[in-house]
Amino acid sequence: MFKKMRHKSRLVILNDDTFEEEFSLILSPLNVFTWGGVTLMLFAAFLILVIAFTPLREFIPGYADVNTRKLATYAAFRADSLQRSIEQTQAYLDNLKFVLSGGVSQVSDSSTAGPNLKVDIKNISDSRSKEDSILRKVVEQEERYNLSSLEKNSLNDPMYKFLLFTPLRGIISSEFDESQRHFGVDVVPESSEASVKATYEGVVIQSSWTSEEGNVMYIQHQGNLISVYKHNSVLLKKIGDKVEAGEAIAIVGNSGELSSGPHLHFELWYKGNPVNPKDYMVF
Repeated sequence: MFKKMRHKSRLVILNDDTFEEEFSLILSPLNVFTWGGVTLMLFAAFLILVIAFTPLREFIPGYADVNTRKLATYAAFRADSLQRSIEQTQAYLDNLKFVLSGGVSQVSDSSTAGPNLKVDIKNISDSRSKEDSILRKVVEQEERYNLSSLEKNSLNDPMYKFLLFTPLRGIISSEFDESQRHFGVDVVPESSEASVKATYEGVVIQSSWTSEEGNVMYIQHQGNLISVYKHNSVLLKKIGDKVEAGEAIAIVGNSGELSSGPHLHFELWYKGNPVNPKDYMVF
């Protein structure tokens, strides 16, 4: 059988008029099957490539249109973005509800708390950490010669109960002026890449961008105190984050239409009224 497969035959093409040999080819059944198989495989590979990388695949029944797949992918991304936006908005509204009711939003960390978490108050320790003690000593040393704070304390100013941290060291380019609706101070730092720090521990209730004020962050503190930080270049915290006094929350910048240079616009609001930050800290 194998010998028959290798038996050679000659294919001759003759001119019908002159009987002159035009073409001849020696063939065997094995050669015919081999070359025929190779040809079929190459043709199949070429057909697969054409279908996979050309629009011809759209004519195959059951194959989705390319534009349809792109639109479906885009719709999925948009739905995910909308879901995150809804969650952030809900967190902001929840925090705002607590602010308007005179409290501090108790935002729980999903990694450590849950809806059924029960806290044993007896096991809660009120001891200060080493880092907290060092920070308090630094702040107390900085505020030691703050005459305005001493004066306020002598008048039993309720704001003096807050041990506020200076959010940014620098030169004040614009003072607090409630009559001109300038409810804070503008601080110009020595370095344009200086970090902005939280003035007191609390919860971030707004972390967003506006065309006029650029990157803005609002932090709700205990005792109906809110601090505001505007014109930042980068925001390091998002809505719902808990921050400690002196923790970096943003990078000073020049964002927003109302900004004319790298600086921080800092505001303090106590019980819904603006107060002059210079009365309670040294810049």
